[in-house]
Amino acid sequence: MTRPLSVQLYSVRDQFTADREGTLRRLAGLGYGAVEAYDILGDPKGLRRIVDDLGLTVSGTHAVQLLGPEPGHVLDAVATLGTDLAIVPAGIPPEEFTSRDGLERTAQRLNSLAEQADRHGIRIGYHNHWWEVEPRLGDGNGQGGGRHAVEILAELLDPAVFLEIDTYWAAVGGAEVPGLLRRLGDRVRALHLKDGPGTKEDPNVAVGGGTMPVPEILAAAPDAWRIVEFDSCAGGTDTLFDELAASRTYITSLEAA
Repeated sequence: MTRPLSVQLYSVRDQFTADREGTLRRLAGLGYGAVEAYDILGDPKGLRRIVDDLGLTVSGTHAVQLLGPEPGHVLDAVATLGTDLAIVPAGIPPEEFTSRDGLERTAQRLNSLAEQADRHGIRIGYHNHWWEVEPRLGDGNGQGGGRHAVEILAELLDPAVFLEIDTYWAAVGGAEVPGLLRRLGDRVRALHLKDGPGTKEDPNVAVGGGTMPVPEILAAAPDAWRIVEFDSCAGGTDTLFDELAASRTYITSLEAA
């Protein structure tokens, strides 16, 4: 790995809310070298102080608030955290990914944000769920039919806009994930690595303990930042941290091979 392995703090949202510094210290103790933030408007200066004190890097941040009427103060918060990657993780209606017109509107919205972000020295990214992958569309000219909606979106985006591919949600949406990553190429700046049975409802398990072809995924996007995430985990806090530790051990072993 050229960058430290990161963990999306949404994975430990309950623990983080209850004890921010203690949770970050525990993640650092597991060997994670970076975190991906979310809900950053509360106290970005305080979060930056803690991560700096612990020797952690902020790999990027999710910021759905960028879609609001005044993204400038959100971009200021992103800059305060010391990262140049701001990712839109939700907030665009799933229906927009079911037609060419909807994809064009989505691309225009993200491209406009990228122009504003550039003035802050920040790059805008988009993070998928299953609904950006499951629709399969043509290119509007009667050719190339059947591509995943996110692939068409990638072609409509300004080169300044990157993708953070949630590999698990992409699989749930029907993609053969390594192939999708190879087709998207350099557009993919970050990967969410998670594992499980490949269903929408069931909890996640440690990366390497489910159905995902993790070695092939890593090989298909060798330069993307690796970020572990749990949407949910069966069990309490100790189980979650055990699964995070196992995920780090597994991914690190693959990167070292």
